[in-house]
Amino acid sequence: MKEDILIVDAYNMIGNWPKLNRLKLTDRLPEARDELLNMLANYKKLRDTNITVVFDAMYVPGISKSYRQFDLEVVWTNRDETADSYIERLAKERQTRFTQVTVATSDQAEQWTIFSEGALRIPAGELLRDIERAQNEVKQTAREFADRGLVRKSPWNDQQLYKLEKLRDQMMARPPKKKKD
Repeated sequence: MKEDILIVDAYNMIGNWPKLNRLKLTDRLPEARDELLNMLANYKKLRDTNITVVFDAMYVPGISKSYRQFDLEVVWTNRDETADSYIERLAKERQTRFTQVTVATSDQAEQWTIFSEGALRIPAGELLRDIERAQNEVKQTAREFADRGLVRKSPWNDQQLYKLEKLRDQMMARPPKKKKD
């Protein structure tokens, strides 16, 4: 199976997704960026795909905000480079026989370059529908569990995972005990 890689033209999504576009149009672009990243981070968890989000830094020179909390690769282009040119180069680099790159954009000119590199294209509206579908599938599954009386346990927190990892490391470091005859 090929590894799925999704490259997202961030401002293209913000301009095409109604909720995010409303934020942008009311001078709340930072909120729109955060909401986009939140939606994509949740989508990544549901679809198990690597996601790179590309922001065109020409619009926000000198941006320094960290987006580590979203568990996404977030790229700000250089001032002299457009998101389109960066995405085209990245798609070419990452498209291999072991990976399938999909680029989320509604930019018609960019799509031909993407296709020529062997990557796929998903329009902004289709990606939004896929994100909503994935969220609805999770909600439906939760309802089915609740209807059957099954309780879904919450995932382990970071402290519990740290303790388990530490215990695993200790077990791996010890040589197995020899049994006496």
